[in-house]
Amino acid sequence: FYLTVYFTFLLISLGFPQVVGSTSTPQCNTEGLYFSDGRRKVDYVLVFHQRRHSSIRCPVGTSVSQDRLSIAANAGEPADHEMRLIRQEFEANLLEAGLEIERDKEVKAHGPSFTRLHAPWPVLSCYNLVNLQHDNIHPHWLSLFSVCCQVLHEEWARYSAFYKYQPIDLVRKYFGEKIGLYFAWLGVYTQLLIPASIVGIIVFGYGVATVDTDIPSLEMCDERLNFTMCPLCDGACDFWQLSTACGTARASHLFDNPATVFFAIFMSLWAVLFLEHWKRRQISLSFSWDLTGIEEDEVHTTAIDKLTWKDRLPGYFINVSSILFMFGLTFSAVFGVIVYRITVSALMAMSPDPETKSNVRVTVTATAVIINLVVILILDEIYGAVAVWLTELEIPKTETNFEERLILKAFLLKFMNAYAPIFYVAFFKGRFAGRPGNYVYVFNDYRMEECAPGGCLIELCIQLSIIMLGKQLIQNNIFEIGIPKLKKLVRALKDKGSAETEKEEERPPQQWNLDHALAAFEGLTPEYMEMIIQFGFVSLFVASFPLAPLFALLNNVIEIRLDAKKFVTELRRPVAIRAKDIGIWYNILSGMGKFSVIINAFVISFTSDFIPRLVYQYTYSQTGTMHGFIDYTLSYFNVSNFKPGTAPQNSGDITVCRYKDYREPPWSPDAYQFSKQYWCVLAARLAFVILFQNLVMFLSLVVAWVIPDVPKTIMEQLKREKKLLVDVFLREEKEKFQTWKRLEIKTEL
Repeated sequence: FYLTVYFTFLLISLGFPQVVGSTSTPQCNTEGLYFSDGRRKVDYVLVFHQRRHSSIRCPVGTSVSQDRLSIAANAGEPADHEMRLIRQEFEANLLEAGLEIERDKEVKAHGPSFTRLHAPWPVLSCYNLVNLQHDNIHPHWLSLFSVCCQVLHEEWARYSAFYKYQPIDLVRKYFGEKIGLYFAWLGVYTQLLIPASIVGIIVFGYGVATVDTDIPSLEMCDERLNFTMCPLCDGACDFWQLSTACGTARASHLFDNPATVFFAIFMSLWAVLFLEHWKRRQISLSFSWDLTGIEEDEVHTTAIDKLTWKDRLPGYFINVSSILFMFGLTFSAVFGVIVYRITVSALMAMSPDPETKSNVRVTVTATAVIINLVVILILDEIYGAVAVWLTELEIPKTETNFEERLILKAFLLKFMNAYAPIFYVAFFKGRFAGRPGNYVYVFNDYRMEECAPGGCLIELCIQLSIIMLGKQLIQNNIFEIGIPKLKKLVRALKDKGSAETEKEEERPPQQWNLDHALAAFEGLTPEYMEMIIQFGFVSLFVASFPLAPLFALLNNVIEIRLDAKKFVTELRRPVAIRAKDIGIWYNILSGMGKFSVIINAFVISFTSDFIPRLVYQYTYSQTGTMHGFIDYTLSYFNVSNFKPGTAPQNSGDITVCRYKDYREPPWSPDAYQFSKQYWCVLAARLAFVILFQNLVMFLSLVVAWVIPDVPKTIMEQLKREKKLLVDVFLREEKEKFQTWKRLEIKTEL
């Protein structure tokens, strides 16, 4: 209790010295990591802060009595003499437990002071702080762990070691099981991104190789077909030729081709394979680290246990209302970007400059995605802080409950923030734009935006790639490197003034002084969160961007070494925590894997042209080929049916224009109504969604069934241990029986 309330617990060395973040090589100097006798190692360091005497303000020349100090302590922080009593009692308890203590020779008037602790071997054996049976550690071997820092820094926390396997066992010994499991999970995820990246490159290469033979793209680029398209805006925009969108059509084929369907199925099975592989790896680590039978220690606070649902109701109400408000804020940001796209497109279309008109779609798309990225980065930071505040309002009973609730809130908010713009482009853009003569308007002046002539999939690809790469480059790398260094610089400038005044009378800083100046460890939630969001980019919309696994792989190769360097050199070494799995993160990954099957099915069915092409080729094509597909997807509109003020100013002799939809022609009795082709394509799309989901789910179950959760070697070892346990039990029972038999014979005699 005293430790958590009145002390900042600083774990510097349990045989493993901490590395100073400002050095390029680890300063694992033995001097200063021992007691003054040079023999006993410093295992723990306690740090406490002395306040300035001026913090208790009183009139000059008056004396402060003990009673007044007590009153001041009760009103705020404990007084200095009370702190000394508490420290003395706490240190006496440590001595009674068998630990050895060494204090600083002089105590500063203010600032941090350190107390070194040494745990003798009998204490380690008694409290089982070192698992002797499993790790086979001998007392004089403990000093060998001092090299764990030369090893981790040289073989793990360096960018030049990107091609090497992580020393997970050393990471676990130095940081504990919880952090060891995180890096093991990150390694498995990165390793399995390699086959996904290779298949993605092959799929993209197939698109590049077949772009020149793709009939729909060739028809769209053929100027001789002379498809005159309806204006893209009212009044100011003129009719245009479909062949001018040739570049968009060719680019769309790179990602919208038959291989995309195969890749979507492959990635859905890949997600299942990844989870199954991690389960096997986790069980192996749990067995080798002796975690199979551990139970997490939960600390319940009596005051919290006494809270009723009425006490918690205000916190729950604020939670629900705040999350709904954040959802509304996210949707408002997306809608704001939509309005930006619509208005800027209309303004650029009315420009007299022909070059500006020709670059409307490229300019608007690029700038809108950049705005989306900036908004996502800003809201991510806000949502992270809000999630912590909301979780604290709930007053969870245990640390695990707090962590799980925090993770769920942060994930829900950041998931919505990161993917809302992508969901809009994938499933809503162009769906509610209307048709010529009956468009849907925003603010009564601006038409709802439509997809590019090549379809929405190419825009989805652009949106996904820029947001994914931008988040990885800016948030995951620049922020992780830049912000900690900026905080370190601020701390250095802040402490510079006081350091200069005391420089002459202070001795050179010891290792624990340097380590105490490092940033505090704030948990693994941010590290997991950025990888989970990336996993969503890789799995949810991979049908539109086959190169996503490749960019994720390149990022993670750097991310592993970046995190390693941060943990080893820039953060205070966290207190080791035992954990047998990655907790709620596995459930989130499993849920996203299942959700990705649904999303990819709808992306292929409704965003790409895969289904319309199949329907045309096998139902409506007279030759059984794709010739005539573009004409099949374009409907007719009579320019005389334009509403007043919306027709182009110079229509010339054009009487009919084309637009992408499945509607009856103007000369039909059911003019502009959905045609039979529309209902046929819709039915095929829905059927494909059902077929795709069931097929992938079935194959996923087969993969999960084929791959056993427990590796064969561990199963055999468990059987051997069980057999040995049974043998020991039988031997003991036999000895008891023989002893009882001898006693019975003696009694008879």
